Amino acid sequence: MTGQTAQNRTILKKLLLVSVLMFGFGYALIPFYKKLCDVTGISKDKITVSNTQMDPARWVTVEFDANLGAKLPWIFEPQTTSLRIHPGEIKQVLYRVVNLTDRTIVGQAIPSYGPALAGAYFKKIACFCFTQQTLKPHEERLMPVQFVVQNDLPKDVHTITLSYTFYEQAKAGAT
Repeated sequence: MTGQTAQNRTILKKLLLVSVLMFGFGYALIPFYKKLCDVTGISKDKITVSNTQMDPARWVTVEFDANLGAKLPWIFEPQTTSLRIHPGEIKQVLYRVVNLTDRTIVGQAIPSYGPALAGAYFKKIACFCFTQQTLKPHEERLMPVQFVVQNDLPKDVHTITLSYTFYEQAKAGAT
């Protein structure tokens, strides 16, 4: 039995050593992860929405506009032309787009803001403008924009205009 007991003690020591090493490795991952985030530029300090708590004492009007680049045969329009919101309040609006042709068209929407400084405080959470949009012949689509206006928007800004212009990106084959 003493041979078996010695083996058991050896296995127990090895298991304890592995447990201590695993704990140490897990503990060491914290500074390693922080350093990795610093090196790659991923940081909690770079979160794009700094405050999502609503400011009920303040109102901002957001106006929505839609334009088409040269010769883009689409209908493109906001379903809501303006919205009165509180800074920090998450909202969603829809834009309608229709391809009026018999061919598939790829487009990309480019946003702009008025006043220009508002762009730094207008944070899109989800937007059709993040990717190219491919519309088949005569296809109609509703596309969402989910956004928040940050609380630190300067107090003298009472109206923000979000304007999109759609441009054709690539000629797709006729279908």
